[in-house]
Amino acid sequence: MFPQSKLSKLALVTATGALAAATAVGPAIAAPAGDGHAPYKGRVIAKTGLLVRTGPSTHYKVIGKHKYGQIVHIVCKVNGQNIRGNPRWYLLSDGTYGWSSARYIRNIGRAPAWC
Repeated sequence: MFPQSKLSKLALVTATGALAAATAVGPAIAAPAGDGHAPYKGRVIAKTGLLVRTGPSTHYKVIGKHKYGQIVHIVCKVNGQNIRGNPRWYLLSDGTYGWSSARYIRNIGRAPAWC
């Protein structure tokens, strides 16, 4: 290992701080619009209801549920676990942020943007 100069240590600390700041700001970028709601909407089409999870897979903990026919607010989409041929998962912002399979949500209006 090479000895570090004060300048290279300063650069490393600065880069680490910038990365931490970008990570902390990340969720704010995906925050709901000014009216308190996410920019996209969808309707729950799962007859037994829609589970909301801590991540985009059935391996994550269930933190909520929405009833059939309910309107949900969608922040953005990602690729996650494939559910019956659909790998898309939506980040929902209804009271709390959580993930639900897009397989069980019908978009109202345009499709959500990527996270």
